[in-house]
Amino acid sequence: MSDTGVPARKSAVYLLDQILGEGRLMSELLGAGALDALPVADRARAARLAQDTLRGLERADRLLQKHLSKYPPLTVRNALRVGTVELCQGQAAHGVVNAMVELVARHKRLGHLKGLTNAVLRKVAAEGPEAWDALRAPRLPKWLRGPLVSAWGPDAMAAIERSHFAGAPLDLTVKSDPAAVAAATGGTVLPSGSVRIADPGQVSAMAGFEAGDWWVQDAAAALPVQVLAPQTGEEVLDLCAAPGGKTMQLAAAGARVTAVDDSAGRMARVTENLKRTGLSAELIVQDALAHAGAYDAILLDAPCSATGTIRRHPDLPHAKDGSEFGALIDLQGTLIDHAWSLLKPGGRMVFCTCSLLPDEGEVQIDEALLRHPDMRVDAAALDLPGVEKDWHTAEGGLRLRPDYWEDLGGMDGFYIACLHKQTR
Repeated sequence: MSDTGVPARKSAVYLLDQILGEGRLMSELLGAGALDALPVADRARAARLAQDTLRGLERADRLLQKHLSKYPPLTVRNALRVGTVELCQGQAAHGVVNAMVELVARHKRLGHLKGLTNAVLRKVAAEGPEAWDALRAPRLPKWLRGPLVSAWGPDAMAAIERSHFAGAPLDLTVKSDPAAVAAATGGTVLPSGSVRIADPGQVSAMAGFEAGDWWVQDAAAALPVQVLAPQTGEEVLDLCAAPGGKTMQLAAAGARVTAVDDSAGRMARVTENLKRTGLSAELIVQDALAHAGAYDAILLDAPCSATGTIRRHPDLPHAKDGSEFGALIDLQGTLIDHAWSLLKPGGRMVFCTCSLLPDEGEVQIDEALLRHPDMRVDAAALDLPGVEKDWHTAEGGLRLRPDYWEDLGGMDGFYIACLHKQTR
């Protein structure tokens, strides 16, 4: 990691410029190599600074507006935001202010604003840390907050936003012995069997990574496979499979897994993870709607708004505006119908989305039941360790929210339903 911290901070500002100015997702930027030129430690620092700034964006802007008569160009504004978040998190004022002034001074077009940067951040250093904690948890943008308040109410929304601001610990899904992995990694075993680690450091350096004892997967994302309950030897289809956490769960249970996804790049990662963990599955790069076959069980983790993952991906509400959600909702219904045609009579299918929007969960199942007379919801399949009764929904599904398990560090938002195909 650089001594001055300027390269990491400059890269964090670049990420924010792209997310807030161009509407790009952080995963897209990282996949395109935005941080590849940095040493490993600086990459991690840049990503963390960008994420922390996105989580605290509302607070940072409230503090900065007191010292700005007008907003500077986006790059300088983002440098001030990163600096403000660092200062309010307790970083040494001297190092933060000097690094941000240097960063701006080096900019070919904006170097003349180094004096402004210095003056504003020195004022923030003097007043910001005390004021920071008095501010409310940052709210989601209005375009997303409105529908979620309508769905869950203002109190639940405030709790969800507190969970978003707190961020997410690292969760692991373990092949065979959660207690042993928890002991080796310094984690704790959650009620659902996932292992949670509060401060993991570099994932690839953790005990058990090279041996393939576990893989990273939010505790909520691990529940759909538990609901499906795959059995040894069953022919199971994992539809829209990448990035592959659920594929590995299915394979670890002994199922004969066919995993389908239309992204060759993402499926390459699934191949790598299967190799590392010593698990096997048939991987097919294909449009899910083009796939044919007959299966004992199907897992459909449908493309969705990903609004349930904001605690881990704080860029989402800033890079998106909801304009694509209608098309995703239509696609989910089409995928349910196609997957249902691939399921053998007497078989079962789990439909899930990492969404907080009822239109991508509860409403989908209500409508699917009307379209398919042979479809039945199996609410009993949801009775699993760690799953509370009040998470069950009226139509027989399971609604997970970021504010659940708040004392344990929360979970991703998810909707899960288990559907059985009646025999004629």
